[in-house]
This record gives sequence, structure tokens and C-alpha cells, in this order.
Amino acid sequence: MIATILPGSTNFHAVGYNERKVSKGAARLIEILNFERATSFGPPTPEKLRDYLISYSERNDRIKKAQFHLAISCKGHEMTEQQLLDFAHRYLKEMGYMEPGQPILVYSHYDTDNTHLHIVTSRVSPDGKKINDHHERRRSQEVIDRILGEDSKKKVDQDFEKAKQYRFSSFAQFKAVMSSMGYEVFRKNEMVFFKKGGKIQKTMNLGDLYDLHYHGETDKVRARQLRSILKKYRDTCADKEELKKEMKAKFGVDIVFFGKKDKPYGYILVDHSTKSVFHGARILAVDELLDFATPQERFDRIENYIDKLFTINPKITQGEIFDKLRRYKAYIKKGVIYFDGQSKPLKQFMVDALKRNNRIQWVESFKPMTEAERDILCKMGKGTPSDLISLAPKRYNGYTTSLARLHDIFDDPDVTDVRRELRAEGFIVMKDGDNTFAIDFNRHIIINLTEEGFDLTRLQRQKQTPSQKQTQNNQQQRKKPVRIRPLRDAGAGHGENREWEVGYKGKYDRIDDGSSLKR
Repeated sequence: MIATILPGSTNFHAVGYNERKVSKGAARLIEILNFERATSFGPPTPEKLRDYLISYSERNDRIKKAQFHLAISCKGHEMTEQQLLDFAHRYLKEMGYMEPGQPILVYSHYDTDNTHLHIVTSRVSPDGKKINDHHERRRSQEVIDRILGEDSKKKVDQDFEKAKQYRFSSFAQFKAVMSSMGYEVFRKNEMVFFKKGGKIQKTMNLGDLYDLHYHGETDKVRARQLRSILKKYRDTCADKEELKKEMKAKFGVDIVFFGKKDKPYGYILVDHSTKSVFHGARILAVDELLDFATPQERFDRIENYIDKLFTINPKITQGEIFDKLRRYKAYIKKGVIYFDGQSKPLKQFMVDALKRNNRIQWVESFKPMTEAERDILCKMGKGTPSDLISLAPKRYNGYTTSLARLHDIFDDPDVTDVRRELRAEGFIVMKDGDNTFAIDFNRHIIINLTEEGFDLTRLQRQKQTPSQKQTQNNQQQRKKPVRIRPLRDAGAGHGENREWEVGYKGKYDRIDDGSSLKR
């Protein structure tokens, strides 16, 4: 659980920030407390909400930046929106922001991979006094620990034990491991301090830490792998923050930079999968790692990235490429790549491959299990190459259910037109060589009637007995109730003498020349 206190403001710009998210569909206002005047005349607008907070805060003119803007988030989706809202209520009460009359806005955001809320209120209490902000960030962490019932000392000891399992060869590399867990580690004289949430959580003697060094030789094979991965993803990422996110999400590798935020002088890789720590300069020089291209060069790299995707997966479809390009804000449409306001025709072999792969995907969506099933689908798929189709290893539930339904139809002696009953179930009967198939194109189901042992003579229309005809007529009457057509007004926009029009089914020219008029 993380609670981040964001910068204050005189004009409550946080309202506009959150409302813009709402307008884009990336957030929702889930709670509004004590905004009576702003909501008394119609729905609240961003301007009304902002102006009310400004007006409310003017009861204490000594506070220049009265905005209190807080973001509360949990790990992934381990808490629901309602659970996080309940936590926020308890947190605000502990911090002094839930007194009766305190105006509060709570927004839920949906543009990240974790559940999180943004809260906007005033640092002015309902009685006009300033809400206590003494040691605010330290108190914030204490409140979180108290609510969650988390023993901070026990947690840091557990994290320290985890860090000891990594292979590192310097104090800087050990710091990087702890940093990847959210700690700030520093030394003063002969002591080492572990800080988290603005509070010192643990101290130890520097000599005891030195005893943990040199857990083994550097894994040179893994180092070469990481070099290749870094170079590959550097070429498809826009900046170092995106690169860090991709490496952590895809490979479990944290990149810990040192130096200024905009211009780091070095970095360390913490590989959580192998519990190893690597000095960045021995993998890839920091200048080379951060050599991000211009927009045009990045456009070219996107095309190369698509080419690599084809190399990795020759059967990749346009939809799959679209998903991978989404994070780069690029997309493919009708054989053209669009990115950053520019467009470029896709290479013709890629266009042809995408059309072929889309047909392959269509064929494989039926999950054919035999060559006969595969071959007829390939013929319908505009000559899709059968050697590229992967046969399904087993039948699935939809197939089994449909097979049982087809048996019910074929085995029912009262069904005289099997084809019609199959069409009613969504199946079309098709023949290919010695095999006859029932295919449902909507649900993507194909059944080989020949191999399944169906009596194919039943596909021919059978003569009905009188009792069967009567049964069918009764069924049709129940399905289609008789509709009585209402009489039309004879004088509504037509001539007075119009009896010749009633029920007439002849040619219109016979009406025009008057030859069909009744005498």
C-alpha cells in the first residue's frame, strides 16, 4: 500500500487534472462529500467543484496553498475499489481530514495496472484552522502501517533476508537490491541505515554487511543475455522509464540508476529471476543504453520491430501486432503504419503475410483435429496453406455439445428435413470428397458427419406421413401466431373509387390503362 502526498496549490488544479481523466474515460468520481452549495443547482461541474474548494479555504487566508492532493494505490488489484475507498476513509480520519463538513472528492483511476484513488480536499478544517501537517509524510507511513497492522521491523528483516540471497560484490550492488524493494540505504561512519517511508527502519554495522559480499562469480552467460535484451528493448522504447518498466515486467530485472534523474552516470541491474546483481557498465555503457532515437528514427525502428515480430512468430496476425504496437502509440491499417503523425506503407511481403496469417487464424479458430477438417477449411479460406495450420490436440466442450445435438436431430424419426433442422441450429452441410461436414461459421464448429458415423441418407428429404404433417402444422401454428391485418382508411390520400386495387397481383401497366377496372 502506498499513499503519495502530491504538491499543494492555490487554485486547486488537482480538480482539473482528475476531471480531465474523467472526460477521457480513464477515471470516475466515486465520492463527493460536503459540497452542498456546488451540487444544489444541477450536477456539479469541474468549475463549481474547484470554486467551492477555493471559497471554502478562504476561511483561513494564512494558508497560501490549501490544496491537499493524495494518491492511494495498492499492489496490482489485491484490493477492490470499495476496499481501497474504505481504507482511504480510515487514512483520512487518522490524518485529520474527515471532520464533519470537510469537503472531499475521491476519484478512481483506471489507466494503470493497479487499483488506485486520487483524493482532493483542503488543508483547512471546517472550524477554519489549519489541519496539522507536522511530519506529514512520516505520519502518513505510520498511519498506513497501523491500519494494515503491518510490523515494519518484521517486514524490513524479511526483506533483508531476501536481499542476502542475491549474489553481489559491493556495497553499491547491495544498495541496488534494497532499492528495488523500495528502501533507501546509506552509510554514515561505520553504520548502515535502511530507510523507507521517510523513517529509519533498520541499522547495522558496516563490517557485518561486508561479510555478505562475494557470493560467487558473475554469471557471464546471463550477462550476455541481458546485454542482448537491453539493446533490443532500448530500440523499441521511448525513454529510460519505459525501458525500466519493460525490463521489470517481462524479465524481472530492475534497472537502478545513479546520479541525476535526467542524466544518470551509471546503473546496476538487479536480476530477480537468477538473484544476481550486475554492474551496468560491464553489460552496456550507460550512454549507449540511453541512446534513444529521434521520432523519425524511432519510426524506422518500429518497422524493424514488426519485422522482428515476424521472425519470432511467422504466424503473427494484425491484431496481435496491433496489441504490441499500442504502447508505442502506433498502429497498422490497410497496409500502412501510422505513428506520431506520420505514415509509411508496410513492406509488401508483410502485407501479404498478414493476410495469410489472418486466414490461418480463421481456420485455426475452428480447432480442426483432423486433416480432412483442416483441408476443407483451407479451401474456404481462399487457399490457405494447410501445412501452416496447427491441428488441435483434443476436442473441446463446444464440439461435444454440438455433436450430441446433431445426434438428437439425426436420430429423431419425426424429423423429415434434417438439413432444415441443421440450419436452424446454425449448421451448413458441405461435402468435400468422400466426407460430409456440418459447419457452424458463427460459433466456429466443424463436425465430420462421415467420420462420426451419421446416417447421411437422412440428409435427403423424407416423405411425411399424415400424422407427421399434422404434427408439423401444429408446431408451425404454435410458432407463428396468425396476424390479423387491420383495415386501412379508404379516404386517406387515395381516390374514392379504389375497389379494383384490393388484392390485385397483376402488372402495373394493366392498372394504368384501366383494362382491369371492374364494371
